[in-house]
Amino acid sequence: MNKAIIGKKLGMTQVFLKDGTMVPVTVVKAGPCTVVQKKTVERDGYSSVQLGFEEVAEKKLNKPELGHLKAAGVQPLKILKEFDLSNTDSLEVGQVIGCDVFAADDFVDVTGTTKGRGFSGVIKLPGQYGVEQVTVLNLKVVKVDKEKGVLLIKGAIPGPKGSVVYVRDAVKKS
Repeated sequence: MNKAIIGKKLGMTQVFLKDGTMVPVTVVKAGPCTVVQKKTVERDGYSSVQLGFEEVAEKKLNKPELGHLKAAGVQPLKILKEFDLSNTDSLEVGQVIGCDVFAADDFVDVTGTTKGRGFSGVIKLPGQYGVEQVTVLNLKVVKVDKEKGVLLIKGAIPGPKGSVVYVRDAVKKS
């Protein structure tokens, strides 16, 4: 995997392609993400990068999270996620990654948390339904808008509007 970013689902719309076909797309506000930590094989036993997303006030973080972010020298960030990228050597702590890491016609895998449906069933199989982490594979990036920081991804991705999603290179397509 070479590219990954954290984003927020803004909703769905439709786009017309050059040949006139209409395509349903999900709008994702992708980035800017800050590299918070870089793990190396020598120190940690494996190679990965921790990205942070969505700035937040210091008082909304607990002391261990705040200490981790201050040690990296980055602003307080609400969401942290570790990605196993193959190009960790080219990234440095504090570097900002935008949606422009992806291009149109790239294939991506999108991970999100599904909508909560509450209690389902009384007699057969009662229990909670929804609020599960789901990954949708091999979705196509239709357009990248660098000015707005938005990715338009063909098809539906899990979660309600405003939910956090993780976008990465497609594993099963190259």
